Amino acid sequence: MTYPTDSADDRRPKGLILDFAGVLTADPRPAHRAWCTAEGLAPEAWRATLNDHPEGRRLYAALEVGEIGQSEWNTATAALLGAAVDPTNLMGRAWSGVPTARRMVALAEAARTAGIRLALLSNSFGTDPHNPYVHAGIWDLFDVHVISEVVGMAKPDPAIYRLTLDRLGLAGEECVFADDHPVNLPPAATLGITTVLAADENTAVAELEELLGVSAVPTA
Repeated sequence: MTYPTDSADDRRPKGLILDFAGVLTADPRPAHRAWCTAEGLAPEAWRATLNDHPEGRRLYAALEVGEIGQSEWNTATAALLGAAVDPTNLMGRAWSGVPTARRMVALAEAARTAGIRLALLSNSFGTDPHNPYVHAGIWDLFDVHVISEVVGMAKPDPAIYRLTLDRLGLAGEECVFADDHPVNLPPAATLGITTVLAADENTAVAELEELLGVSAVPTA
């Protein structure tokens, strides 16, 4: 008597979960430094204000979970950057020069063509007046969108990963998750999700190609 064995397709992950900034975009830091210089600010002013300034950190955390909107954040954060900084579409101006990660987008497109369900899992930085997901041209690629601003919680809260799996209709063991922040990976791994640290686009794409059994071919 012979017994059926799982095929390679049966073992292939059924879901791909991708972070946005730093995964579906290039590393934003060079563009932010260039923007600061163009605005007459110190090159590290954006990073220092959002990450090191206590009020800057508070405002950004509030924006992530929808406690304040992007327009309110723009006004308050512009004041922290300096009196001469125009708050009008501040987030959009700072992010406008950040390129889309074309190889990662091609990987996601190949995964979708192969029948793998796609989820965008993003700690938001607002969507109005600047919608970064539309600006990057990736929104319509995904079957599921879990945006921290909308759902009122952010990575690495374990609940946001469970919500993503629920919306995908898949078990953790059926999914792969890529994020560029190491702190965001352990809660996903605890749920059985295979995790990939996307510290470098080419390396992460190569790892995902092997896990998913697809090939990323960027379009021109």
